Amino acid sequence: MTTVADRLGPVLTALFAGEPPVRLRAWDGSETGPEAAPVVLLRSHRALRRLLWQPGELGVAEAYIAGDLDVDGDLAEGLSRVWQAVRDRRPAPGGRLRLAGLRPADAARAAGAALRLGAFGPRPPAPGAPRARLSGQVHSTARDRAAISHHYDLSNDWYAALLDPSMAYSCGYWTAPDDPGYGLADAQRDKLELICRKLALTPGARLLDVGCGWGGLALYAAREHGVHVTAVTRSREQRDHVASRIRESGLGDLVQVRLGHYRDIGPAAGAGYDAVSAVEMGEHVGERDYPGFAARLHGQLRPGGRLFVQQMSRASAAPGGGAFIEAYIAPDMHMRPVGRTVDMLESAGLEVRSVESVREHYVRTIRAWLRTLEEDWPRFTALAGEPTARVWRLYLAGSALAFAERRMGVDQFLAVRPAPGGRSGMPGTPSRWYGARP
Repeated sequence: MTTVADRLGPVLTALFAGEPPVRLRAWDGSETGPEAAPVVLLRSHRALRRLLWQPGELGVAEAYIAGDLDVDGDLAEGLSRVWQAVRDRRPAPGGRLRLAGLRPADAARAAGAALRLGAFGPRPPAPGAPRARLSGQVHSTARDRAAISHHYDLSNDWYAALLDPSMAYSCGYWTAPDDPGYGLADAQRDKLELICRKLALTPGARLLDVGCGWGGLALYAAREHGVHVTAVTRSREQRDHVASRIRESGLGDLVQVRLGHYRDIGPAAGAGYDAVSAVEMGEHVGERDYPGFAARLHGQLRPGGRLFVQQMSRASAAPGGGAFIEAYIAPDMHMRPVGRTVDMLESAGLEVRSVESVREHYVRTIRAWLRTLEEDWPRFTALAGEPTARVWRLYLAGSALAFAERRMGVDQFLAVRPAPGGRSGMPGTPSRWYGARP
């Protein structure tokens, strides 16, 4: 009797030009592929049908989200093996494995196998997780609001369960990663302290936090450094959460939170802010609009005021996060090489004084989030449903891998608005710019 694995084995071998990077276990129990490789489970013929209807990354992702495809073992290891195989083979533009990359005889064999296995048929139903549905001009105010809402308004309860108590949803700064008593909350605290030091915040200083998230930096700067903070977010869920935290902490005289787009920020009051921060917010701005965004940040600073930007980057020609990220996680996200961001900040009149890569720190941060998701899986499925939890498992595993393999980076930019005559107000040596690290 011919098994599913018998039919799929030759197709996989041809597709990867040799030994496949994974072992397949089909719905009839048959297996094919290397014994020691991560095992991909095909739970039904619908997994193949999804790939026919949606070839490439998005089809695989939707099969996983729907539960038609699964991984037995370490998901990140499986993704790593497949990604390496794609890079080694690269049969088609963009490095995606497609039937078009096969020889005619192999493509015909693949089509015949798909037919015999019931892969042809009506399009399978949507996998059950909310998919971004945006309309209008890219990076218009209305579309940006919808994109942010899709990701950040999932629910405050979801993010509270996933993140550390400060609810910092950005790369931490791991100053003692080998200490078994040091964890995610410590790394996020050290990141917030580092930002405050880089901005040279002192009691009474004025900070504008653009894209404030759930208020971690705003509340920390006010509580620990006595800073007056104006926090701005485009997410209604975040705004409500920050407002609640302000009331609970009794910091209403130091922190105010506003709901709005960065374009809604009016002219700086008085001489301008002493400091401006944008922590992993610039990825949502877009290439065309980033010069205007940088100019607006410049305009909010007093002469001699400092700007801190923490932002993800990509070295490749593809500036977005990929089809899966665009569809399910962060639509309209845009990343660029580090040097391009420096160019745009300086073209806006800012002087970039330092750029620090914290890429490896993000690998640790994301893996900590993924551990929390896995260890409390029933809670997350109860909060948002299993398809959405599977979206996040795939997102976090893939993101950690992208940073580990340097397909993505994250950097901290420290810039200053020079005073007349070009005076920066910065001490003469970098070691004195923001003091000792936490």
